[in-house]
Formats: sequence, C-alpha cells, structure tokens
Amino acid sequence: MDDWVQTLSTPALLSIALVAIALLLVMIIKFKVHPLLALVIVSIATAFATRIPISEIQDVLIDGFGATLGEVALLVGLGAMFGRLAEISGGAQALSDALIRRFGDKRAPFALGVASLLFGFPIFFDAAFMVMLPIIFSVARRLGGSVLLYVLPAAAALSTMHVFLPPHPGAVASTVLLGGDVGLTILIGIVVAVPTWYIAGYLYGTFIGKRIDLPVPDLLSGGPRVETVEDPPKPSTIIALLMLPLVLIFANTAVTTAARTGTLDAESPWVTVPQVIGSTPVALLITVLVSTYVLALRRGRTADYVEDLLDNALKPIAPVVLITGAGGMFGAVLLASGIGDALAETLRDLGLPLIVSTFIIAAILRIALGTATVAITTSAGLLGASIMAAGLNPVQTVAMILTLAAGSSIFPHVNDASFWLIGKLLGMDVPTTFKTWSVIKTLISIVGFALSGVVYVIASV
Repeated sequence: MDDWVQTLSTPALLSIALVAIALLLVMIIKFKVHPLLALVIVSIATAFATRIPISEIQDVLIDGFGATLGEVALLVGLGAMFGRLAEISGGAQALSDALIRRFGDKRAPFALGVASLLFGFPIFFDAAFMVMLPIIFSVARRLGGSVLLYVLPAAAALSTMHVFLPPHPGAVASTVLLGGDVGLTILIGIVVAVPTWYIAGYLYGTFIGKRIDLPVPDLLSGGPRVETVEDPPKPSTIIALLMLPLVLIFANTAVTTAARTGTLDAESPWVTVPQVIGSTPVALLITVLVSTYVLALRRGRTADYVEDLLDNALKPIAPVVLITGAGGMFGAVLLASGIGDALAETLRDLGLPLIVSTFIIAAILRIALGTATVAITTSAGLLGASIMAAGLNPVQTVAMILTLAAGSSIFPHVNDASFWLIGKLLGMDVPTTFKTWSVIKTLISIVGFALSGVVYVIASV
C-alpha cells in the first residue's frame, strides 16, 4: 500500500462512497440482508471499485476488522459478564431502587445522565457504556416505558465527555496537534460539555425516548432475573464495584501525565504498574474478578454456577461484536481508498473564517471516514500551521480544539463501528438508530461547536 497511488478523482471517490452507503442501507433495510453479510459484501465491492490493489484487499479488510475487534470485543465481553453478575445477584435492582428513591421516577433519566457525566470523565465511551448498561436496564425495567428514555441521556453524557475532554483520544490528539494546554482544555471543555449534554443529550434524548417504544433488550443481561433475591447486595457495594474501574483508569491517567511532565520517572514501578492495571481491558477484568467473588462466590454460589452464568452472558453478544467489527472493516476500506486525503486537499482553502473551516473539515472527514481520530488528525494536519500562525491566545486555541472535537463527532452512520455497537446492544434497527443515536451525536456536534464559538468570541474581546 505504501507504493500505491490513488488515481481516481475526488468526485469519483465520493460517488463510490455514497453508492456504497446507499447500497448497504438498501440491502439491510429493504432486502433484510443480515448486517454482517451486507457490510462484508459492500466492503469488498468498495475496495474493488476504489481500485485498491487486489493483493492488498484482504489485508485491508482483515486489519480493519481486527483493529475494531481489538478495541471492542474485550470491552463488550467483560461488560456483559459484569452486567449479568450485577443483574442476577440483585445488585443492579438494588441500586436502581436506591436511585429512584433518591431522585424520584420522573428524574431518573436526569440522574442517570449526571452519573454518566461523572463516570465518563476518565473512562472511554465503550467501556463506560458497557459498565453502566445493567444499571440503566434495571431502572428501565423498574419504571417501565421505553428503554430509550433512560439510555439515551446516559449514553449522550458518556459520549459528550468522550468528545470534549482529555484524557479521551480525540481531545488529547487535538490538544497536542494544535499546541493547547491540557488543563485549560479540561476546564473549558467542562464548561462546554455540560450544557451541550443537557441540550443535545438530555432534552432531545427524553423527547425522542418518549416517542419510540423500545423494550429493554435481553441481549446484554440475559433478561430479567427469574428468581427473587432475598438478600441482595447493598447499593453501596454496586457503587464501589462501578467505581473500581474508574479509580484504576484514573490512576493510569494520572501517572502517565506525571511521567510526561517529568514529575515521575516513566520507568518507575509507580508508573508502569498503574499503567498496566489501569488500562481499560485490565481494569474491567479486575472488576469482573472482584465482582465474581463479591456478588457470587462470597454469597454461596458455586464455581460451576458462576461458570455457567458467565458463559451465558457471552453467548448473545457474538452478533454485536462481529457486526461492530464489520463496521470497522467498511470504515477501513474507505480510509485505505484515499478518500480522506483527497477530501482534505479539496477542503484546504474554503475561504471561510478559521473556526468555521475547522468545524466543516472535521465534520466532512468524519462523515466520509467514520472515525473521529482520523478526522481530527487529518484536520489538524491541514489547519494546524494556520491556527498556530494566527496569534491566538490560549483560550482561543482551546476553542479551536473543542471545535475540532465537535466536528469530528457529527452524524455517525453505517461506516462507524459505534453506530452498530449502540444499535445492536439496544436492539434497534437501522432507521431507529439513525433517528436516535445519529441525531443525538449530530446535536452534540452542533451545540458543542456553537458554544465553542461563543468561547472564541468572548476570548477575542
């Protein structure tokens, strides 16, 4: 691939991408082709249409599929195990009952959203979502109504924190590439993220959640408990288990930051040990092991019972993981085709204000490629020199960083692995996923851009 040069024009590449997406939607929605098969077929066809060398097509497909599975499979699997342990022990129900007593029925979506804002600060979206789902599902079963009423505000909160705040990858990449201050980015990012979540995530999430009736899926938890637990775990026990991965991951972030600034020796065990146990998969593994003891073995469950319980938790998630991997495969083909580079060159000189160009370029690249990280790095590569040469003050620079992050989160669709992850975990079909998750993410992007613009204007005075 290093020696291959794309000879197709930008309009031709865009046309191929649009036809591929349209074909994928028609296959899945109209002809009811299984999403896994449809994604693989369209990925192969797109690779041929964009003239990726035949000898490289297999590697592109497998690398895209494998890279996505590497990020998702362990998180989903371990999250499913934790969810089933919390559900079958009665712990999820106990915590949901406590939340409802504290905040009331009507404020439950708001309470879940606020909890997710806090939980999503140090933990990446996928991992935090998997850990929160059993609690959200339990609240939804307890109160009734569409599960979307409860899950959308919480998922939007996790996503908003993931978009705008370090240590999440998009915010870190844009901060580094544009020469921003991490601490200032966190401070102003919170100011932008919280109202963005309230407008785009909570208000729209509850609005659409009341209008689309979606039952609580059995996919993750294996269904409601079929037996009454006479002595369920205390809510504080479940909260402690939820906090365990947060503490481990936050410790990883803290020591890594200290090592980068020279405060701690990067080779010291005080740095390397927290980095290992605070990596997201290991932190979730530790949480599952501790939960197995606290919620099952210590309460008299046998090892055979626990083995069957965890095995049953994993069985339903295979389609979710495979479809998500196939979504990553499709995105990898679009990326390998060179469409990102072609678009970047075309969009380089838009003749618009710098902050507007930053948002538009990041948004277009995100929609075309389905990956926020590539959209951010490509956009920053195009505009980084111009932004740094513009003589911006530190607050204006942070506003540009947040604008870049906002643009890179817009409108997830079929070339984005998270689109399939959210849709399949919640049991949504493709049109419903568009009406809910795609719209919420677009609103997060637009509202975040608007508030970043306000910060930029205020800093310019």
